[in-house]
Amino acid sequence: MDEIITQYLSTLLPEEEQWVKELQAAAKKDNVPIMDAISMRFLMQLMRLNKPARILEIGTAIGYSSLRILEANPTAHIVTIERDEPRYEQAVQNIQRLGKQDHITLLFGDALQCMDELIAKEHTFDCVFIDAAKGSYKQFFEKAQLLIAENGFIVSDNVLFRGYVADISLSPKRYVKMVEKIRDYNQWLSSHPAFTTTIVPIGDGVALSIKK
Repeated sequence: MDEIITQYLSTLLPEEEQWVKELQAAAKKDNVPIMDAISMRFLMQLMRLNKPARILEIGTAIGYSSLRILEANPTAHIVTIERDEPRYEQAVQNIQRLGKQDHITLLFGDALQCMDELIAKEHTFDCVFIDAAKGSYKQFFEKAQLLIAENGFIVSDNVLFRGYVADISLSPKRYVKMVEKIRDYNQWLSSHPAFTTTIVPIGDGVALSIKK
């Protein structure tokens, strides 16, 4: 049923602009994981509704999500972090090619270290988007809550991880440890005293955490 619904929702998605199609094709060619189309539309709608002025993204990849977020919220400024050098360089090229470098600041390095530097400089963000190493989600969130502004929100992608979090016995052995960490993260997040969290079962699962 979930697959049927996903296929149906996919037929309702509007035609994408050429630059979006090109980035999607490049990601597919190079096997770079990017947010699925339905989840991306959901995230973009959150941006339209809330209009966060400053956004922090953990996991730039080739710059796809940053550019789509900016598409939905054109006046925002995004700080995005990537530790993989080839992907970082791709992101720089993509963002410059589209002329969005004034709205998107790319940081190269380990996300936790970069977040520590942002905390030390007393930066604040209206939204934090977590889409990097799944096993480090809890650490990312703990630092994100030190950066999030009042009335801010944090979005975590892939929190249902192909459905394996619902029944870990179905998970291939190579994913078991990561799935266990995501399950622990979801449980921890759902009972967090400073945030109200809703997990939306679209795409690979999106958690929306709003600061109380």
